[in-house]
Amino acid sequence: MKAKPVSFLESVDLYFNRASKALKLPKGLARQIRTCNAICEMKFGVELRGGYEIFTGWRATHSEHALPAKGGIRYAPFADQQEVEALAALMTYKCSIVNVPYAGSKGALKIDPKQYSLKELEHITRRFAQELDKRGFLGPGLNVPAPDMGTGQRTMSWIADEYQKLHPSDINAQGCVTGKPVHFGGVEGRVEATGRGVQFGLKEFFRTPEDVKKAGLEPGLEGKSIILQGLGNVGYHAAKFLQEEDGAKIIGIIERDGSLLCEDGLNVEAVLQYKQEYGKVEGFPQATFSSNGAALLEYPCDVLIPAAMEGVIHQENAARISCKVLAEAANGPLTFEADQIIQEKGIFIIPDTYLNAGGVTVSYFEWLKNLSHVRFGRMDRRFVEAQNERVIELIEGAIGKTIDPSAKEKLLEGPNEINLVRAGLEDTMREAYHEIKAQEDENEKIHDRRTAAYALAIRKIADIYDSMYL
Repeated sequence: MKAKPVSFLESVDLYFNRASKALKLPKGLARQIRTCNAICEMKFGVELRGGYEIFTGWRATHSEHALPAKGGIRYAPFADQQEVEALAALMTYKCSIVNVPYAGSKGALKIDPKQYSLKELEHITRRFAQELDKRGFLGPGLNVPAPDMGTGQRTMSWIADEYQKLHPSDINAQGCVTGKPVHFGGVEGRVEATGRGVQFGLKEFFRTPEDVKKAGLEPGLEGKSIILQGLGNVGYHAAKFLQEEDGAKIIGIIERDGSLLCEDGLNVEAVLQYKQEYGKVEGFPQATFSSNGAALLEYPCDVLIPAAMEGVIHQENAARISCKVLAEAANGPLTFEADQIIQEKGIFIIPDTYLNAGGVTVSYFEWLKNLSHVRFGRMDRRFVEAQNERVIELIEGAIGKTIDPSAKEKLLEGPNEINLVRAGLEDTMREAYHEIKAQEDENEKIHDRRTAAYALAIRKIADIYDSMYL
């Protein structure tokens, strides 16, 4: 009889257990860190279409070792409590790894957003926000949602506006959610953040000679073949930046209706425009289409980026995966069984707990902006530009020549919000990469990067608990 596959939540807990065994922790502390602190199921009625419809939603706070707790809200017809708990746990570990002072949380509403008008979705979302608020799962110092699958900037605006109505005297009310439009308290660079984090994480891998050698590759992203699964927000931005800025070759894209393959490389922007126009990738010119999209996961490439759903690589297909680097842009794209098979094959895994952390990092920047009530760059941009101008004048005087106007303009530019956000994200991803690597290098019980990432998170959280209970 075939063993029952391990669930998403079980996979996360098994990864945690494997890492905690490599550490020396006080008795019971690992269990304390692993256990979800609170999970709330909400059923609420919404007046729609001449009657009432009942919706089911969840919000989990995995940990409260730091506040606020942070994590997205997804709208999906397949959402369930276990998925929410697993994602909340991942968020705890993710924040710890990238040194963002949040605990982990996650939320979901069991709904297919495509079945409702924009006005109906707003009504449903505002009711959900009311339910979250009265149960203590919403607030800038307590619990801060963000966009996830099926939600976006507009959804966050509705939640923020509803919270402000409920708490009109809270001057930090805008910080109750992140991922808002810039004109409504958001931060530039948030939409691209998770994909940008994937780019920075991969760049750091290709800058690290020992890791590149371990994967059987040469340093640098230029010309590397990449297959992407999922052309959503994360996958699109990651592939776009890797192609346009780093010279990587996107040879395959897997979408819901099938896959595209082109050994010479696909134009990511053109594929997205085609998908938006026709609602599918089938028929895209200069590429081979297959209705069996999942098969392309097994096609030989340098880097495979699963950037959509959890569990797409499992015990049935893991042995056939042929990439050299598996970069987990999605949450939980490998099951626990698949992870073991992939490790045995010698494929280098860059884990989701690290690589997917760009979104929460830039959410943290947005939250700081909301609490400080000052746009990034406002205080020092012109001051820096004036300093740069004086330096350029000295250089021109010393060399007796005028610097090219276009080059001079770039040198003169002071820090603005988007540049500061990107610089902060890159610094975060680079620093975290080497902290994880050091954890593996220094602990003889750890032999892979995922276990190292979990161990790093557990160690940091354990230190906080030790400080709290001295």
